Amino acid sequence: MDSADQFRFTHLPHAAPTPAARRAELLADPGFGRVFTDHMAVVRYKEGQGWHNPTIEARAPISLDPAAAVLHYAQEIFEGMKAYRAADGAVVMFRPDANARRFRESAERMAMAPVPDALFLQAVRELVRTDRDWIPEGENASLYLRPFMIASEAFLGVKPSSEYLFIVIASPVGAYFSAGAVTVWVSEDYTRAAPGGTGAAKCGGNYAASLLAQREAKAHGCDQVLFLDAAEHRWIEEMGGMNIFFVMDDSTLVTPPLGTILPGITRDTILTLARDRGLTVREDAYSIDQCYQDAAAGRLKEVFACGTAAVVTPIGRLRGRRGEIVIGSGNGADPVTETLRTALIGIQRGKAPDPHGWVQRVG
Repeated sequence: MDSADQFRFTHLPHAAPTPAARRAELLADPGFGRVFTDHMAVVRYKEGQGWHNPTIEARAPISLDPAAAVLHYAQEIFEGMKAYRAADGAVVMFRPDANARRFRESAERMAMAPVPDALFLQAVRELVRTDRDWIPEGENASLYLRPFMIASEAFLGVKPSSEYLFIVIASPVGAYFSAGAVTVWVSEDYTRAAPGGTGAAKCGGNYAASLLAQREAKAHGCDQVLFLDAAEHRWIEEMGGMNIFFVMDDSTLVTPPLGTILPGITRDTILTLARDRGLTVREDAYSIDQCYQDAAAGRLKEVFACGTAAVVTPIGRLRGRRGEIVIGSGNGADPVTETLRTALIGIQRGKAPDPHGWVQRVG
């Protein structure tokens, strides 16, 4: 029943859209994830019927039965992606097909009904077209898109749900971090994921499990947390909501291999951009002990985080039980990090050539 004809969205009228003057006030300083657009995309799934009734409607609270499976068994996944205003004024998205694919893979891992890529992409585009006036101006500004899916069947048995809600909401945002390098806490008490677990899926439970460690990081004056592996508490994996790269003194980039970490789309983009520039890239296990030794010996020159929200953010310090190390200049003015960040933003904003066809215009 999931034919292309069923993906024609019905646009329901909004009774009270935000006045233009009020929208301009909100867009002047939206922060991150606090301001939301007028509409949302909604598609429903029922076993035996498939995905049906796609709509663009007024953003509003969701009505759920108290026995809905998501509330008891955490069957839930989400994505993070952005729409931008390009240099020529066009509205564009960056690699949305990769988000669609990862969303489908997350659904499969969580035993949920996968959303066809075409439906995912159409839902996102329809919402962006409808709320395009909410895309803010500015170098660090964008429209952050949050597609998510929840299990909505009212049933208390432990089994995959037979009903789902797929929804896309949008939030105009500025920079995720303030300017400059961030400080990261190395967590040695908590782990994010384990082999055979859900680390590679973008599900809410992974992030819930990271919050206590993130609170610990804040208590030590840090902006983010870095997790080690669950088995040996030795190998660097990823941060609370983003991937991590290490730049050595010969400009080689090292990043943890996939498996228990999220296959970040920005991570994959950075790997490609680095190789395009002739840099050596290694997806290798890298221990926290080796990291400290390399920093002390001057072999480790730069460290940065990357993700949809963070883009490319320099890390100036690692802090933990074994003390603190300063990375490179400590202030984020590091050449490889800045080169890759500039290249990524240039492609996303239409200011640089796009040889890989990553940017898609929204009609």
